[in-house]
Amino acid sequence: MSKFSEIINQDKPVLVDFFAEWCGPCKMMSPILKQVKDSLGDRVSIIKIDVDKNQILATKYQIRGVPTLMLFKKGKQVWRQSGVLQKDDILNVITSNL
Repeated sequence: MSKFSEIINQDKPVLVDFFAEWCGPCKMMSPILKQVKDSLGDRVSIIKIDVDKNQILATKYQIRGVPTLMLFKKGKQVWRQSGVLQKDDILNVITSNL
C-alpha cells in the first residue's frame, strides 16, 4: 500500500487503471492507454492495478467494476470513470489537470 501512496503522491498526474485479467473491456483499454502515454510522455504516470491481486486497494477505492480509471494529483483523487474510454477523453481529463 505504501508504494501505491508514493506513486500517487508524485507532482505529475498519475492515471491508475484498475483492471482484471478476465475482463474483455480491460484488454481494450491497454492500447488506448499506450496511445495516451505516447502523447503525453513524461508529463503523466500510468499504472495498472490488477484488482484480483490487489483486493485491499480495490476495496479501499470502492472499485465495483472494471475497468475503472482514476486520476490522482499530489495524492488526491481528481477524477474517476468506469468503463472503456476513448483516447481523446482521457487526454482531455489529464491535460486539464497538468
